[in-house]
Amino acid sequence: MGEVQNLQEVPLITPYKLVSFTGTYSLESVLVDVILQCEVQKHNFHHYTIKVVLAPLTRMKSYENVPQTHAVLYYAQRTTKGGLLIAEGTVISDTAIGYPNVPGIWKKEQVEAWKPIVNVVHAKGGIFAGQIWHTGRVSNTGFQPKGQAPVSSTDKPISPSNNGLHFSAPRRLSTEEIPQIINDFRLAATNAMEAGFNGVEIHGAHGYLIDQFLKDQVNDRTDEYGGSLENRCRFALEVVKAVSEEIGADRVGIRISPFADYNDSGDSNPEALGLYMAESLNKYGILYLHGSGNNAVVANHADLVVYGRLFLANPDLPKRFELDAPLNKYDRNTFCTSDPVVGYTDYPFLDETNSA
Repeated sequence: MGEVQNLQEVPLITPYKLVSFTGTYSLESVLVDVILQCEVQKHNFHHYTIKVVLAPLTRMKSYENVPQTHAVLYYAQRTTKGGLLIAEGTVISDTAIGYPNVPGIWKKEQVEAWKPIVNVVHAKGGIFAGQIWHTGRVSNTGFQPKGQAPVSSTDKPISPSNNGLHFSAPRRLSTEEIPQIINDFRLAATNAMEAGFNGVEIHGAHGYLIDQFLKDQVNDRTDEYGGSLENRCRFALEVVKAVSEEIGADRVGIRISPFADYNDSGDSNPEALGLYMAESLNKYGILYLHGSGNNAVVANHADLVVYGRLFLANPDLPKRFELDAPLNKYDRNTFCTSDPVVGYTDYPFLDETNSA
């Protein structure tokens, strides 16, 4: 296939060096979760010394979409000097909500609530990125203002879920409405900087709004945001451009998942999609690309490795890896409850386990 041959020319990176994306391996290998740093950057956002990163984990413990004080302890527990943490998915507007009790960052109250959480991470020497997020059609009218339909690239609904979640039929965004959504991402990035975050990660993965534009099994538009690969990537890249111009490209990362089909969001040619996005992102000089790929880790092509469930269950995960110590087991039953302690801040540290 011609696409595979072209993959050899994609800039990826060499380990722990801030250079352009280069390599001769399949894009699928590049995309566990890994972070690949893009062009050489000026800001100290990339001055991390710990290569184990806390993944953005949706925890549903921010009552009425306002971050709570129990999050101070949660993030403090998982902060190591020189380590990077990516905050849980944080919605950019009242139309972006798709799950209960997720934090927002479009109101002053939310920005102020994030500040003590960010401050404790910085006080312990950590680096903190906020993840800005719009769920798109992964929502229902109960989460939307005035009970309106959730917005998307399409009016096609998600297939009925077998996990008890209900998603309402979406409303296709008009071409004229898209700049407002882009502006919501821009304002969310501004608010993240006001809250004290070192930078932001744009959530462009897992079937949420940006991914709904990227994937051809969802995007059935006939305007400049649909059809060709270039058109389908236009929305994502316009968000990257707006956010980068607002806060600086060296403070911006993006998460994509071209090979995943979460929430009915698959693509007929994920390699071409991922390749096009990687090449296009290099033009903006953003800090990193966050994707998935065990092979990238094995081949030592990843700058940073992102852990979710293991980091949740082991707040001192970098230390445990360093000592080759046993790991706590995570409890799936507590992943999405609203309890502010159980399955959130009550996992023991290694010292506590050894003394028990």
